[in-house]
Amino acid sequence: MYFSKTFIPILKNNPSEAKIKSHQLMLRTGMIKQSSAGIYSWLPLGFKVMKKIEQIVRDEQNKVGVQEILMPTIQSSDIWKESGRYEDYGEEMLRIKDRQNRELLYGPTNEELVTEIFRSSIKSYKSLPQLLYHIQWKFRDELRPRFGIMRCREFYMKDAYSFDISDEEASYSYNKFFLAYLNTFKRMELSAIPMAADTGPIGGNLSHEFIILADTGESKIFTDKRIFEVDSSKTKIEKNSLSQLRNDFEKYYAVTDEKYNKYDFEKNVLMENRLQTKGIEVGHIFYFGDKYSKPMNASVDYNGKKEFVKMGSYGIGVSRLVGAIIEAKYDEKNEIMKWPMSVSPYDCSILPIINKSDGSNLEKALNIYNVLKKQNFDILVDDTEENLSSKIKKFNLLGIPNQIIIGKNFNDKKIEFKEINKEPIFISLDEIINKINNQKKID
Repeated sequence: MYFSKTFIPILKNNPSEAKIKSHQLMLRTGMIKQSSAGIYSWLPLGFKVMKKIEQIVRDEQNKVGVQEILMPTIQSSDIWKESGRYEDYGEEMLRIKDRQNRELLYGPTNEELVTEIFRSSIKSYKSLPQLLYHIQWKFRDELRPRFGIMRCREFYMKDAYSFDISDEEASYSYNKFFLAYLNTFKRMELSAIPMAADTGPIGGNLSHEFIILADTGESKIFTDKRIFEVDSSKTKIEKNSLSQLRNDFEKYYAVTDEKYNKYDFEKNVLMENRLQTKGIEVGHIFYFGDKYSKPMNASVDYNGKKEFVKMGSYGIGVSRLVGAIIEAKYDEKNEIMKWPMSVSPYDCSILPIINKSDGSNLEKALNIYNVLKKQNFDILVDDTEENLSSKIKKFNLLGIPNQIIIGKNFNDKKIEFKEINKEPIFISLDEIINKINNQKKID
């Protein structure tokens, strides 16, 4: 793909209205465009990143046995009144009416709707557990949307729901998602800490937020530094292994500000292990038992008796993760971004030095492009006549991890190859292919 033919409207400077790194970069590199307050159009560059994140989220949900469905954005108010949350949810809920004067709402979450789906379909405990998820747009009418996609009104989210016969089985489901979330964020090169958190309007008595460290985060966190050493790589999808994983994390003090207690923190964490900082929530899991199943009569037959199912819900902000990765990876001072290979919009850029009198470097670039395309690499060729330093600065901003530079001294035996934030090296095209393949295998 030629850069001149892509829809990447780059701005020279950071927009004045953008106050945090992710908002600045996403506007400046043409990843998004504001439509109205807290609502954005996703342009090709941003959309490619978001869809790659979505696929990682989907992969890890599928690995632990969650089944994908798709629920609508518009819901009936009746089921929310049935659960008791219609008035409790507050002004963040966008309430509307259709031409028949029926009360509807733009879904901020889907506990009620998925419960209604379950209760009309599953009658016996023998069909349990049921684990369902979808990836859909949500709307919450934030009073003061800010920070771009980090605190907006319309957002793209994965939400999942578990249905079990007992607290013990529900704990097993909860722990499956616990592992799936750790693996999801690891594939994006994010160190996400599971922290005990308040359940908020979702309800229940068990909840973990998955937090990545960031100065711009809205969450204050208090934790034992040793929690970063917990290894989940050998965890198996079976009860004892999953339970041990959660215990390994929970033995270390790790809470958000809603759960923080100064006395407990200082009692349980040695001074040298204490960490007080800010972070960004990238995922949230809840267990709330029969909070929704009981008022909505979601029950199964269990040995001749009606038993209300035990439920949990599990959210990941897919669109928010785009911003979170930027907050974690973007070097604002030097204007350098490096996307993790697993979510990068392109695998590699080719930067030929071009002038009007000599198009030979562009031809060389296209030859390399054709070879790399046969390897199923996604490549962007800068066919503009900008000088090399301008091209490198531009592509450092775009964050494509790898660059191939074709200058006046180009040698097709030893090609100049550069990873962002590393010194250039001169290697063969075959070696470049091997390097990129190895990068792609990491995730």
